[in-house]
Amino acid sequence: MVPKRWAKRAVTRNLIKRQIYNIGETLIAPPSHYTFLVRLRQRIDSDQFPSASSRDLRRLVRMELQQLFQNWWAQELKSNVNEAVEATQSNQAP
Repeated sequence: MVPKRWAKRAVTRNLIKRQIYNIGETLIAPPSHYTFLVRLRQRIDSDQFPSASSRDLRRLVRMELQQLFQNWWAQELKSNVNEAVEATQSNQAP
């Protein structure tokens, strides 16, 4: 979700959406039952990014999305490991 109140220009909102789709397709391969909702939570400052689709904005968005998905993936792997350990321990319990 990229609300108009956080990114005033349609070009900027579309850039962010394209980056989300691109990162989602290339970085991770989640199981098919996963659905992601990525929501913009801060205003994109038009003073800092005068061009609605500047390279700097594209890099910033891509970097934040990569970090978001990598953090999720690390947390998911940790959760899967913990579940496997618990299952192994419960099978070995007397």
